[in-house]
Amino acid sequence: MPVHFFSKESVIRDARTNRRIRARELRVIGPEGEQLGVIPLETALAKAQEFGLDLVEVSPMAKPPVCKIMDYGKFKYETKKKANEAKKKQTVVKLKEVKFRPKTEEHDYAFKTKAIREFLAEGNKSRVTVMFRGREITHREIGQAILRRIETELKDIAVVEQPSRLEGRLLFMILAPNPRFLQQQRQQQQAPAGQAARPAQPGGPRPGAPQPQVRPQPAAPRPATSGNGAARSAAAAPAAPAPAPHAAEAPKA
Repeated sequence: MPVHFFSKESVIRDARTNRRIRARELRVIGPEGEQLGVIPLETALAKAQEFGLDLVEVSPMAKPPVCKIMDYGKFKYETKKKANEAKKKQTVVKLKEVKFRPKTEEHDYAFKTKAIREFLAEGNKSRVTVMFRGREITHREIGQAILRRIETELKDIAVVEQPSRLEGRLLFMILAPNPRFLQQQRQQQQAPAGQAARPAQPGGPRPGAPQPQVRPQPAAPRPATSGNGAARSAAAAPAAPAPAPHAAEAPKA
C-alpha cells in the first residue's frame, strides 16, 4: 500500500472555511486562543462575523470538529512565508559522477581530480567511476589502483562513503566531504570580519593614524641693530666677569 505524505500547505489549502463546514456542532477557539466551547455552526458563524474574521476548520477528524476564528488570508500568507524561509535554509546535497578510463592520461586525470575536489568543497558528494570496454574488464586491478590513488590524493577533503564496487563494466566508489573540513569552512564563514588577523605594521605611525601635535618653540630674541645695520658689539658680546676684589694691603711699618 503506497504511503502518501501531505504537506502543511496542502492541508491549509484544503481546509474548510465558513459555509463550507459541514458539521452541525463545532468546538470553537476564539481569535485570542480562548475556548468558546461546543456550539452550533450558525452560532459559530455569527461569532466569526462579529469579529470580522473567518471560521476555519483546523481539525476535521476530531469529534466534534475543531474550528478556529482567524484571518484565513493572513494565516495562509504567514504559513507560506515560513515554508519558503525553511526551504531556503535547507541544504541540498548533489551527487556528481566523474568518469575515468583505465587509459586516462595524466593531464585529464589531474583535471578531473581537481573538479572532484571543487565539488566536494561545496558540500556535495561525488561518484567516481572507472569504465571498462572490451577486454579491459580482465584488468580490474588497474581501475582499483585509480580509485585508491584518488582516495589518497583527496583524503584531506573527502571520506569514502561507499567502497569500490563492480557493477557490470563499471567500477565505482562514492566520496563524501570530510566532516572536519566542512566544520572548518563553517567556522571561517561565521567568524566576524573584525577578528581576522591583521598583518604586522612596520615601525612608525600607521597611515591614517592621528599624528602627534608638536608645539612650536619660541624664537630667540634678535639683537638690536644700529642705523647702518651693524650689531652693537656691547649688546652682542657677553658680559665680562666682574674682577675679583684685591686683598687689603698691610700697613707699612
